[in-house]
Amino acid sequence: MGVPIVEAPGEAEAQCASLCKNHKAYAVASEDMDTLTFGAPRFLRHVTDLSFKKSPVTEFEVPKVLEELGLTMDQFIDLCILSGCDYCENIKGIGGQRALKLIRQHGCIEEVVQNLHKRYTVPEDWPYQEVRTLFKQPNVCTEIPDFQWTSADKEGLVNFLAFENSFSSDRVEKAVEKIKAASDKYSPAGRAKLLTPVANLSGSTDKESKCVLGASG
Repeated sequence: MGVPIVEAPGEAEAQCASLCKNHKAYAVASEDMDTLTFGAPRFLRHVTDLSFKKSPVTEFEVPKVLEELGLTMDQFIDLCILSGCDYCENIKGIGGQRALKLIRQHGCIEEVVQNLHKRYTVPEDWPYQEVRTLFKQPNVCTEIPDFQWTSADKEGLVNFLAFENSFSSDRVEKAVEKIKAASDKYSPAGRAKLLTPVANLSGSTDKESKCVLGASG
C-alpha cells in the first residue's frame, strides 16, 4: 500500500511511543491510554473513530499531563499501574481519582501499599514492579531508517487479496484506485495536516481530567 511499517518486537504502543520520542513520527494514534504511560510525547485519540463528528480528535502531550497532575513521570507510571492497566490487575476499590490522591500523598506504589487502609486488599504476588519496568524499559526496535512513502503496488495488492485470499478483484481494484488517488492528492506534509487536532489537554476541565484518569486499557 506504500505505507511504511515497523514490526514491533514487543508492545505496539511502546514501539510507537519510541518512534515518537525519536522524532520518527509526530504522534501516536491509539485508543489505548497505556500509550501515555510508555511516554509518547504526543498521543491522539479518535483518529480512526468513524463517529469522529461526535468524538473529535484529541491531542494529549505528556509534559502537559504531568504538569496538570503535578506528578513526575515515575509517579505517573505508578499512578497508571495503581488505577489499572493492561498488564496487571489493580487493587479492588482503587480507581483513577483515588489512585491519584494516594500517589500525590505517598509518592510511589511501595509507600501506598505500606500505608494502605485495611479495607483494601493487595493482589497476591502483584507484579507491579515488573510492569513498572515494562513501561520504563520496553522491548522496542530503535535502529529504524527514515520512513519512505511510496505508491501503492496495485498488482501486488490484487494478487494478494483477490487471487490468494479470494476477495473480489473488482472491489480490490476500485479500492486500490482510491488509495492511489488519495496518495497523489496528499504529500507526506499534507497528510500530517489532516491530523491537526481540534482539542488538546491544555486548558482541560477537571471533568476531562477525571475521564482520562478513569480510563484503562
